[in-house]
Order: sequence, then structure tokens, then C-alpha cells
Amino acid sequence: MAESPVLNIKRSITVRAVVTPRWKEDAERELSNALSNSDQQLSQLEQEGQRLVDEIRRQSANPLDPRVQEQVGSVQQQVAAKRAELEQQKRSVLEQQQQVRGLEMEAIVEQGQLESFCDIRVGDNLVQKMQMAILVRDGVVEAIESA
Repeated sequence: MAESPVLNIKRSITVRAVVTPRWKEDAERELSNALSNSDQQLSQLEQEGQRLVDEIRRQSANPLDPRVQEQVGSVQQQVAAKRAELEQQKRSVLEQQQQVRGLEMEAIVEQGQLESFCDIRVGDNLVQKMQMAILVRDGVVEAIESA
């Protein structure tokens, strides 16, 4: 009797974490670092934008020339667009920080995704094979579950 073929497929695995004091501390530290990075990026953006505007004006014989003003306006628009993007990212991090602070101990939260491979054969339940999750507590795998 012929054996059924085996297919090796890639699947996503959900990583869930148990909220503990250590988990909260680590999450807070990561989010605080992200906020600091956002502030640094905003500061660098402002400095670089001002430097570019100053450079454009310095290289021009007539800083009031409409073409110079157009270049300056373009730089300022680009800086404003990037600033808005960075400020939105910062607001998102602040929201995440509030959510982390509000989590109760022992709650289970989704922390991310991993990829793995698995074998499937004729007769396997594909949904069960694809829906896997790992539960971790302070970085230690506590359970491997069908999601």
C-alpha cells in the first residue's frame, strides 16, 4: 500500500505572554526607549530642516527670490510631514504605555508572531495544524497550544 505524500508548510505561531511584574517592567522599558528615540528623531528633524533652510538662503544671492522661497517652502513641507508622522508614532507608543500600565497581573496578551514549519498529510486537519500558539511567562515557554 502506498504511503500518502507529506508536504512541509510554513505557518505563523502566535506568541502570548502572561503579564508579570517582570514583563511589565520590560515592556515599560522598551516603550520608554521608543519614546526617547522619537524625541531624538524629532529634534534631529528640526535641526536638519533648519540647517537645510539656512543653507538654501545662504547660497542664494537674493533670499527673497520666489524660487528660493519655493525651495524653502518645499523643505518646510517635507519637515512638517515627517514631524506629523513621528508625532503619530509617539502618540501610538504613549497609548501602548497606558495599555501596559492598565494590564492586570496574570492576564494573557499577544506579544508577536513566529514562523515554523510543519508536515501535513492527507487526512490532517489543516486549521488545527495552522493555529498554534506558544504561552510564555517571563520568557520561559509554559505551554504550546492549538489556538
